[in-house]
Amino acid sequence: MTNSSSTFRTLIDRIEAREACVGVIGLGYVGLPLAVEVAKAGYRVIGFEVSASVADRINEGDSHIGDVPSSELAPLCESGRITATTDMSRLAECDAISICVPTPLGKTKDPDLSYVVSATRAIRAALRPGQLIILESTTYPGTTREAMLPVLEEAGLTVGEDFFLCFSPERVDPGNAVWHTKNTPKVLGGLTAACTELGQAIYGRIFDTVVPVSSAESAELVKLYENTFRMINIALANEMAQVCERLDVDVWEVIEAAGTKPFGFMTFTPGPGLGGHCIPLDPHYLSWKMRTLAFKTRMIELSSEINAEMPAFVVRKVADALNEEGKAVKGSRLLVLGIAYKRDIDDLRESPALEVIQLLQDKGADIQYHDPYCPTIADDGHTRIADLPLHSQPLTEDALADADAVVIITDHKTVDYERVGALAKLVVDARGVMRSVPSAAKVVGLSGQEQNLGPVQEPAAAATV
Repeated sequence: MTNSSSTFRTLIDRIEAREACVGVIGLGYVGLPLAVEVAKAGYRVIGFEVSASVADRINEGDSHIGDVPSSELAPLCESGRITATTDMSRLAECDAISICVPTPLGKTKDPDLSYVVSATRAIRAALRPGQLIILESTTYPGTTREAMLPVLEEAGLTVGEDFFLCFSPERVDPGNAVWHTKNTPKVLGGLTAACTELGQAIYGRIFDTVVPVSSAESAELVKLYENTFRMINIALANEMAQVCERLDVDVWEVIEAAGTKPFGFMTFTPGPGLGGHCIPLDPHYLSWKMRTLAFKTRMIELSSEINAEMPAFVVRKVADALNEEGKAVKGSRLLVLGIAYKRDIDDLRESPALEVIQLLQDKGADIQYHDPYCPTIADDGHTRIADLPLHSQPLTEDALADADAVVIITDHKTVDYERVGALAKLVVDARGVMRSVPSAAKVVGLSGQEQNLGPVQEPAAAATV
């Protein structure tokens, strides 16, 4: 045992006896699944929310997060294992507190820590000896020590002795049926050895695997490296699609063939752009931090530029495909399939579909969309999409047949793509999903001569599917 102080021993004992009360600040995509796993591990959970309506809904056992079924949440709320509140003074009841709040970027891609700072100040107001605080929100290296610790120490307590502070990056992948909150390895680093030991003590009873690292800074950098790795490799795949377009080569065939190599290669695929809260944003936390140290992260900047160009690249493919049919984008009726940032989820954060729609509208296109997971595009004050709210339209035969082009941005599995190929006149496919679908429609992909199984033999029969 690293620390023999009475405060440390008391908290360890409460954790081991599952008598500790755990607070979770922020009950969104990260916080609510975490709260459920903490409660299932035998701890009492108090969830803290700024939205009274969200707190009330959770207390009724009604989940607003797709990865948390209400059938799983409701029994935990009914038994008193999970309680949601907007009363931040109840943080004093908690022995351990996990912070799961947003960390967006500003317009100039500078980190916005306002939510983290607000949560930290709320904790400081209630801070008492014997509390463990774990930040899960993605941020730049140094945030836990430089931004949180000074605020908490204003309470007159000493980290590592009176209270304990760690960073443990969230690794949530919405919609992933295999890797979820409990079985995804949990990286954790504390400001002192005692902090790390306490973090391991409680998270080791909640998660299947805890991966301790030597410091909070290492843990903060782990998350940024993971998503920077993905962003750079996706950028390479997106650039390869543009290379293949100019060489008149099928990018999907190239990637699939390369993927047969059993060593030294990992498959990444191109698409209409980056989406979600992590990959488009996280690398910029590292880039910002390094700018403060007079170091330029050139690969991050270049990869970001390539990925940011993809919505415009897709729009150019639409314009070229319509031009081949003797039509202009202006006045054309376009049906966008899928607007979530990735397949089979309802998350619109940073979705490239929103920019594709904006750019097509700017060129005068008449846009409709279909997405079974996203019934409405609401006016959030950021998007330039006209005439909001915009609502998902049923994928009827008329909707497919009347469209001058169907544009596939997100390849939800619930869509019948054989039906799309049978009824549409022209399909612009940014995901490669039509490559394996017999199609009577003309299909245009991201690259050159993308392979297709050819025209449907009996289009009339296929139309009835």
